[in-house]
Amino acid sequence: MEILKDRVAIITGAGSGLGRELAKLCAAEGMKLVLADVDEKGLEETRTLLGAAESVLRRTDVTKRDELDALAELTYSSFGKAHLLFNNAGVAASGPVWSSTAAEWEWVMGVNVMGVVHGIQAFVPRMLEQGEPAHVVSTASLAGLTSVPGSGVYCVSKHSVVTLSECLYHDLQIAKADIGVSVLCPAFFKTGIAESERNRPAELSDSNPAGAAYAEFVRAAIEAGKLSAEDVARITLEGVKSERFYILPHNGARKTVQLRMTDILEDRKPTSPMG
Repeated sequence: MEILKDRVAIITGAGSGLGRELAKLCAAEGMKLVLADVDEKGLEETRTLLGAAESVLRRTDVTKRDELDALAELTYSSFGKAHLLFNNAGVAASGPVWSSTAAEWEWVMGVNVMGVVHGIQAFVPRMLEQGEPAHVVSTASLAGLTSVPGSGVYCVSKHSVVTLSECLYHDLQIAKADIGVSVLCPAFFKTGIAESERNRPAELSDSNPAGAAYAEFVRAAIEAGKLSAEDVARITLEGVKSERFYILPHNGARKTVQLRMTDILEDRKPTSPMG
């Protein structure tokens, strides 16, 4: 999808962070935008930054399939087409696996995994029917290609997004569909995911009692990140235009992935990516 002007982009998690930066860059490309988030105030703030870009907003909880179906209906009723889907909404939880809670698993897997599943199932059948070039980008993480201490719940969710994206790619190839797929796998960068608890449902608030120290490490790593959300958004759009499947914005990421693959191929015990 080299040409984005006048095409339609859908972005979940558009109320802050990477989603907001993707919206700004898509607007600069002349795209029409459908913005979704559970944070309605954040959505409005994003829209004020888009200038004259055509956009519609909808509060959307990606854990609920019917809300993604409603987002798809809004997209097609507003613009008639859907060309670029960013399954970007995401949350995080920290702490050792043995003390993670059922509520954390339900919350993180609901947003990070089922949110992507729902986005694919709501939009891809319609994309197939419209018969025009389209593209699906799902936000995973370098934690989807490695295994990070103190991040078991998060890593499981992001590994799922990677293999889900790979399977989607294969399925679309078999269908001979003109729909590209990318999976975004950034390392730490400056975004608001460390504060994702602000949108956590009260009924799923039971947190890992040993998670605080790990969460503090994550916050520090995010603050120390050399890339901004704008940088990652720019690299992502470049990846869409060049039809790259694996988008790894951080230069050192491949070495970490290679280390894990070598552990597997040489039958070694896992090496911590944190050194």
